[in-house]
Amino acid sequence: MTDATAGVADDALKQLLSDHWQDMLRRSPVYATELGEHRYDDRIGDPGLDAVAAGRRARDQFLDRAIHLDRERLTEADRVTLELFTWELASDARTDVCRFETWSFSPTSNPVAEWNYLPEVHTVATVTDGRNLVTRYRAIPAAIDATIANLRGGLAEGRVGNATSVGKALEMADAAVAQDLAVWPLLAPGTVDHPDWDSKDVERFRRDLHRAVEHGILPAYQRWADFLRTEVLPIARTDDNAGLKGLPDGDACYRAVIERHTTLPLEAADLHATGLAELARIHAEFQDLGEKQFGTRDLQAIFEHLRTDPDLRFGTADEVEAVATDALARAQAAVPQWFGIQPKTACVVRRTPDYEAPYSTIAYYRPPHPDGTKPGEYFVNTYAPVTRPRQEALVLAFHESVPGHHLQIAIAQELPLVPAFRTNLQVTAYVEGWALYTESLADEMGLYKTDLDRLGKLSFDAWRAARLVVDTGLHDQGWSRAQAEQFMLDNTPLASNNVHNEVDRYLNWPGQALAYKTGQLEISALRREAEVRLGARFDIKGFHDVVLGGGPVTLGLLRTRVDAWTTQAMGLE
Repeated sequence: MTDATAGVADDALKQLLSDHWQDMLRRSPVYATELGEHRYDDRIGDPGLDAVAAGRRARDQFLDRAIHLDRERLTEADRVTLELFTWELASDARTDVCRFETWSFSPTSNPVAEWNYLPEVHTVATVTDGRNLVTRYRAIPAAIDATIANLRGGLAEGRVGNATSVGKALEMADAAVAQDLAVWPLLAPGTVDHPDWDSKDVERFRRDLHRAVEHGILPAYQRWADFLRTEVLPIARTDDNAGLKGLPDGDACYRAVIERHTTLPLEAADLHATGLAELARIHAEFQDLGEKQFGTRDLQAIFEHLRTDPDLRFGTADEVEAVATDALARAQAAVPQWFGIQPKTACVVRRTPDYEAPYSTIAYYRPPHPDGTKPGEYFVNTYAPVTRPRQEALVLAFHESVPGHHLQIAIAQELPLVPAFRTNLQVTAYVEGWALYTESLADEMGLYKTDLDRLGKLSFDAWRAARLVVDTGLHDQGWSRAQAEQFMLDNTPLASNNVHNEVDRYLNWPGQALAYKTGQLEISALRREAEVRLGARFDIKGFHDVVLGGGPVTLGLLRTRVDAWTTQAMGLE
């Protein structure tokens, strides 16, 4: 169970955080289940526009209370907590202009993907768990209809997604509807034996679950598919007009999401330039390693070799999974030499679900449930293994699991004196910046085996630098999808199928891709500065512990933390 006020001294701040946390749990009941709060296990939340508006009004009231708290009476720790709380709500409020709920969905974020994952969140151990899951299933059709209504409202305002993304989401919906119910992920809980239940309860659970899917969710998925096919796709934006510039208030939206994801008031043009500069540096390293590995300094020849050499591809899905599992195990073994704080919660490797894999990115991470019912999960995409590059397998594993996302997120969840909103705070520049920083740290830790693995690391660094250019190109400079894909093909060795899915992601999650490099560059700069100031007194475990030991923070607050640690280590306090 998470503690909304852990470590907080001031009574008014405690009350504010408690009120906000309870409001969040009530409005986001599925997320509450993930967090181990089971009071709302029979609800799924209301995605309708009226509920969205009510949630924003409540947020604004909490923000007003935060702004009017007397900061002078707070302890230093409470001031940091208040600053993060205010930043979260204020930056969220700035993105209201985007009206995402009226137009935004993608192949990986849509009703089919969202609800197919519900059985993973809602585990069924007791009869009550089963009844609650059935109740949730029965509510899903109305939620899908509300999502359709939201998007219809967006169409009336000139807000609509891009045709390629809409087509992919439609393909997923059609595939789900056509699939035999026997293999539906939503019916998987009914295949589990429950020897401790009465047989009548087992029979009722399986019958009710099947009826809810067959007579409720299946027709709702069909309505979703029909809506996309007949109402959205015919008027969706073309690939030449796919960025935010093609939407009302697109420029204001992009400014808001830049600040939200990077935590800094950065200009799109400056981020674009940073991406180009980083690519120039990375390309030079590619040429040095390419000469050693392939006997050429020709950048395009190096990229082509990495993309097309069949010997650099996996043969089977099992092989993809096995390499990921081995990489995670070796990283776990090396952690104690580099980190003082270590999480208790395990991380496991899982395959991307079949219904999602053809449309999804190469991998992703899902955090553990704080109540211990689920470990951290590194999902690796094993679909079409012959398209999966071997040289990228290790860097991918280190980014998504250990020492990347799992290490950072599990440590944050287990911090004893940090309020719940902070341990679960979505600070993209911090979270993704850390994971990208660890891709190079893994080399220091001795986790890469060959120069080919290091070429994979460079591939990922180039990918993240190219993101700065492509994201700003699409949303600030009006690039077409074709321009974005060609830029990534010209400047990274990513395979074309990955490039296509990645550009889709940038179009549907604007600004998020800017956070990786922004955060990585800041964490790396903070380490270099600390190493210079401390010299022989620099302790890598201490540096990593101070970066991770406060949970997710804005980059400004992270600099403050590291500067204070360095000053103390120098004996200047």
